[in-house]
Amino acid sequence: MTTEVLHRMHETRPFRPFSIRLGDGQSLRVAHPEMLAYSPKSRTAVVYRDNGSFQIIDLLLVTGIEVQAPRNGRASHRPS
Repeated sequence: MTTEVLHRMHETRPFRPFSIRLGDGQSLRVAHPEMLAYSPKSRTAVVYRDNGSFQIIDLLLVTGIEVQAPRNGRASHRPS
């Protein structure tokens, strides 16, 4: 997993909620683009929670990203 993948997911519009998986088994939900902050050249990111708390993570410890299904339950695809 690269920081570029995280950046792409964060910037995708319309935004799709996703979870960041860390090497220690934690899963951090990013429900809205404003709930994640990082500097493009930094190794760290801040994930904010709904209750106002936050967690600072080392981006080199991210093992994967899980993307939530679209709200309408259908996968979006381009017509051929």
